[in-house]
Amino acid sequence: MHAVDLIRKKRDGQELTAEEIRWLVEGAARQRIPEEQLAAWLMAAWLRGLSLAELDALTMAMRDSGEVLDHVPLGRFTVDKHSTGGVGDKTSFLVAPIVAAAGLADPMISGRALGHTGGTLDKLESIPGYRTQLSAEEMQRVLKRCGCSIVGQTAGLVPADRVLYALRDRTATVESPYLICASITSKKLAAGLHALVLDVKTGSGAFLRDEKDAQFLAALMVATGESAGTRTAAVMTDMSQPLGRYAGNWVEIQEAVELLRGERPALSEDLRHVSLTLAGWMIHLGGKAASPEEGCALAEMKLVDGSALAAFRCMVEAQGGDLRALDNPGAFHRPRIRKTIEAQRSGFFAAIDCTQAGWAVQRLGAGRERAGELVEAHAGLEMHVKLGMPVVAGQPLYTLFSQKEERLAEPEQLLDKAVVIADEPVVPPALVGQIITSKNKKLFLERADQ
Repeated sequence: MHAVDLIRKKRDGQELTAEEIRWLVEGAARQRIPEEQLAAWLMAAWLRGLSLAELDALTMAMRDSGEVLDHVPLGRFTVDKHSTGGVGDKTSFLVAPIVAAAGLADPMISGRALGHTGGTLDKLESIPGYRTQLSAEEMQRVLKRCGCSIVGQTAGLVPADRVLYALRDRTATVESPYLICASITSKKLAAGLHALVLDVKTGSGAFLRDEKDAQFLAALMVATGESAGTRTAAVMTDMSQPLGRYAGNWVEIQEAVELLRGERPALSEDLRHVSLTLAGWMIHLGGKAASPEEGCALAEMKLVDGSALAAFRCMVEAQGGDLRALDNPGAFHRPRIRKTIEAQRSGFFAAIDCTQAGWAVQRLGAGRERAGELVEAHAGLEMHVKLGMPVVAGQPLYTLFSQKEERLAEPEQLLDKAVVIADEPVVPPALVGQIITSKNKKLFLERADQ
């Protein structure tokens, strides 16, 4: 085979065979195909799209380009959750220990902050000593002991994705739903999952703001996961405002620990609701509940009785984390600079551009502009209001945390433009929307057939 022939074939709208796609992916992973040819094929795929057969072949070839984890020795059904990214999205720290407490195993492979969204690994590394880089053998030991392990991607997992994603980032082909699907799903399948629940965000803080685009991507991932033999469902959730009341690194761990302890701060109820919905689906697909509703009820039981907290503490300790930080999280959070911004007028908290809020958190030091940059554990944002709430002039709207005073000016400007106080009350979008499963995915795949 020759790469130029496959570029021409896809450019002209023809369908590649599974063998041709495997050859292309293998060439990318082993660096046998020049970058310019891979980039040309990616652009052809972005412009022409992929058939479902091509997408299945691409996903499986990427999965098989490196190590595939085997969790059979655990003797537990493995299930995981993946979020398409948002601001204040800390559900991983709740759902992983909840499903572990319910008798399942969650081998969660997560990423770092980039752009306006936070990174699960950066948040966990704000716990002193917590190790996010484990060998497959170490991860197995943590899973056997605790039922959940949240780690970073190893060099041996899906090497083709690292090559192709780096090229997509440099060639304006990131937004292709087909390439996004193959990237996400291949990594999750390489983790050795029996079931997968996708948290697909919509709204001003989502990667895909348009609801139809997000539903199409969700349906693609459900179809691809199911085709690979992994039970898969997608839950559409709203990201029109930060999830919960905190966005940052340590502050998100703090909020998750509060909920794991059974506390119920009013401004964290949205986080609790989304986490229980996702965990309910995970427990259902994992065979521990006859329906997602029963799964949600079991998830809440594990949250209330303290067993989910025990699983989280077990994981943190097993991966080197200092439990003393969890025992008194409020005392541990000591940023050098705190600044509270108050409402300039009375009215109703009507809107916030959540992407700009995410950029504000990033500028405070909690995120990064490019891979490899350091982040600050104590940088972040606390929201004091939620969409639809009445506010009065002088009332606190949000508090900024940073280690450097010079970091405050730009986030203040971003948030000042992002927040809208209106005269009339507004109804916030539904927190949980469409659920896409193997039964209804075809309704959202019409574009794939065109």
